[in-house]
Amino acid sequence: MQRLAIDMDEVMADTLAHYLNRYNSDFGQSLTKAELGGKRPFDTLPLAHREQVMTYFQDPEFFADIPLMEGSQEAISKLSERYEIFITTAAMDVPCSFTPKFQWLARHFPEIQPSHIVFCGDKSIIAADFLVDDNVRHLENFRGEGIVFTAPHNVHETRFRRADSWPDVERLLL
Repeated sequence: MQRLAIDMDEVMADTLAHYLNRYNSDFGQSLTKAELGGKRPFDTLPLAHREQVMTYFQDPEFFADIPLMEGSQEAISKLSERYEIFITTAAMDVPCSFTPKFQWLARHFPEIQPSHIVFCGDKSIIAADFLVDDNVRHLENFRGEGIVFTAPHNVHETRFRRADSWPDVERLLL
């Protein structure tokens, strides 16, 4: 059975929507994903907002109630019939996210065994046939085939096969 590694934030979990909701609420703004145009949200914020926004990622509660990416549960269930699934999240970048991310996965994906959840930094260490990730830096040195999951910050990326949604992932891998 081939191995499929799947990123969590912006692939399984709609972290950007959660971030934008909180930012818009805190600052009375209406920033949308469509307005990001190839940039990360932090790069589009006024300087006066950036310090407070950075605290979002120091708050473990931020990671506790991120909404599911549409179609992720159903697609991962189907993919698990053909692939050994590993969740690979770069939690080392935000250490306070370990516990809430683990609990989020247990709540939304109880069929994924804890031994198949990998908290890491550099995903090139992952021994899998495929990696679905929104962050191109993780795909660049991955030894298997990287599939970029569309997010506003990677819309101009052309080096990898692309999945715009979970039905696209299914079409590519099933």
